[in-house]
Amino acid sequence: MDPPRQCPSPSSSRPISPRTPSCETLGYVGIEAVLDQMKIKAMKMGFEFNIMVVGQSGLGKSTMVNTLFKSKIWKSTPSGLALGPIPQTLQLHSVTHVIEEKGVKLKLTVTDTPGFGDQINNDKCLRPLDIEFLQRLCRTVNVVPVIARADSLTMEEREDFRRRIQHNLRTHSIDVYPQECFDEDINDKILNCKIRERIPFAVVGADREHVVNGRCVLGRKTKWGIVEVENMKHCEFPLLRDLLIRSHLQDLKDITHNVHYENYRVGRLNESHMLPRGPGWVTLDPAPANSPALPGPSKVCRWAQDTPSEEY
Repeated sequence: MDPPRQCPSPSSSRPISPRTPSCETLGYVGIEAVLDQMKIKAMKMGFEFNIMVVGQSGLGKSTMVNTLFKSKIWKSTPSGLALGPIPQTLQLHSVTHVIEEKGVKLKLTVTDTPGFGDQINNDKCLRPLDIEFLQRLCRTVNVVPVIARADSLTMEEREDFRRRIQHNLRTHSIDVYPQECFDEDINDKILNCKIRERIPFAVVGADREHVVNGRCVLGRKTKWGIVEVENMKHCEFPLLRDLLIRSHLQDLKDITHNVHYENYRVGRLNESHMLPRGPGWVTLDPAPANSPALPGPSKVCRWAQDTPSEEY
C-alpha cells in the first residue's frame, strides 16, 4: 500500500503568487469581458463529462444514471446481450449522448463494467475485490461510493452500513472524492467536510414519474407507497446530483486533468525514458551530449505508482 501522498492543487498549474501586488486601473480596460468570451466559447463547444459505474448486476446502475440526468441514457440490458448471459467483466461497455439544457451542451460518456463481482458474496461490507479495486482506482480517477437500493434498508441499517464503509475506506487508505488535500480555502473545507460525512450516499434510482399530492415526482412505486427520489427524507440522491453536476462538475474535470492524467503521463514518461533517478523524476528537455552535466533534473513531478490500463 502506498504511503500518504501530498496532493497539488488541481485548479491551476501556475497559481498567482501572493507576493504579487495588485494594481488598480485608472480607467475602463475591458478585462471583465474575458468572462463573456469564456461563456460564449463554452456555449459553442459544450462540455464533456465521463462517468464509470461499477457494481453487481441488478443494483440499478443504469436506472441511477438515467435518474441523474433525467434522460433515457442507458438501457438496462445492452443491445446484443439481451438473449445471452451478462458478461462477467470481460470488457467495458460505453455509450455516449449529447444532453442539452438551456443552450448548454454536455457530451456525456457512461462506461459500465458488466457483472462486476457477481459471483462474490457481499455481507454488508467491502469485499477484498472491492478494496483492491478501489485502492487502484482512486489513484487514477475520482471515486464517489454510493449505497445502492437504499430503500431496502431501514434508517438504522443504512447508518450502520455507512459507518462500516467509512471505516473500511479509512483502514485501507482509499481516498474518495472530494479529497481533503484539495480543499483550497475555508469555504471549500466546510462544504466538502459535510459531503464527506454523508459518503457513501444512500440512493434510490427511478426514471418514472408518479403523482403525489397533485404533483409529479420521480419515484419508485411500492406496495407501501412512493419512494421519492428527490426527497431527502426518502434518500440522498439530491446530494449525489448536486455533487456530480451542480457544484463540483468542473472541479472533477480539473482534478482528472491536472492531477490524475498528469500522474499517468509522468509515469509513462518515466517508463519510456528508463531514468536512473527513480520514480518521480522526469527530464523533459535532455541536455546535449557536449553540455555540462546539471546537478539535477530540469523538472520534478509526482506520480502514482501504478500505471492505469484505461484512462477516463
